[in-house]
Amino acid sequence: MSFKQDDSDSIVEIDETDRLIIARLNTNGRISYTDLAKEIGISRVAVQARINALMEAGVIERFTAVINPEKIGISVSAFFNVEVEPKHLHEVADQLSSEPYVTSLYHMTGPSKLHMHGLFRNNQEMEHFLKEKLYPLPGIMSVDCQVLINRYKSRMGMRL
Repeated sequence: MSFKQDDSDSIVEIDETDRLIIARLNTNGRISYTDLAKEIGISRVAVQARINALMEAGVIERFTAVINPEKIGISVSAFFNVEVEPKHLHEVADQLSSEPYVTSLYHMTGPSKLHMHGLFRNNQEMEHFLKEKLYPLPGIMSVDCQVLINRYKSRMGMRL
């Protein structure tokens, strides 16, 4: 294995074999170590050791199933820009990150902006979330919402 961490323990350098393993896991997280080893051209034990090392280093955070929300009745996908008074930013972020409707939440550049994505069964459920969960939070200055019309690309994982 040839990946190494720098002195600050924050950046992990990975080699081409690790990149191949990660890329293949991005397409099929359920592939067996044996099948992955055959595709990559190394032993099953080496694949398993590399995956374990990548997980321990925090490169691979978790394995999960990707669900199509529409197939289970969740038809509204919305993106929000939420402007928050700076003194309430972390409190609001903590509260929103615990909401089951919220799928992602980021602190963005600009005047205390939170960028958030949420999934809802319908417009009424989204309205309930806004009125009962988001608007009452302390320090909310403005909320801008865009509802997804069509998804052309949604990338899970990242470019290596």
